[in-house]
Amino acid sequence: MCGLFASGTPTRAAQALVGIETGLPLPRFVSLKAGKVNVRVGPSRSHPVLWVYQRKGMPVEVIAEFEHWRRIRDSDGDIGWIFHSLLDGRRKALVLPTADGEPLMLYALPTDNSEIAAAAEPGVVAKLEACRDDWCRISAGGYAGWTVKDTLWGTYPEDSFE
Repeated sequence: MCGLFASGTPTRAAQALVGIETGLPLPRFVSLKAGKVNVRVGPSRSHPVLWVYQRKGMPVEVIAEFEHWRRIRDSDGDIGWIFHSLLDGRRKALVLPTADGEPLMLYALPTDNSEIAAAAEPGVVAKLEACRDDWCRISAGGYAGWTVKDTLWGTYPEDSFE
């Protein structure tokens, strides 16, 4: 008797799903369009509000769609429903805390041998300008630079765009 099996987890690309309402990939990152956004238990205004975001631009991950509602997950892993018009397709990233508690160094080029261009405090929401290989270029407050993807929340390992 001979058997063949494959072990391992398929990549996100191999598992790619698309939203039934938009035809866009699921999951995908978006950002909050407004400075006040209600997150609900379910996909309607009749469902209770779980919490309220009060930070425009905060990245969230769309994990499901139902009519005009998007089920999202935030950087803390919390899940709820947001009305579609309160979300923006422009990508943002949240700077994660560093292991030593120091600000995150941003480099002029996508290599840690490059000159330091700026520093970003944990919790900063930055525009995600480009990603390639293990690096992303972010900008916030008039400063910009490159950092490795795993220092940010709002990117996938395979993200590549200019």
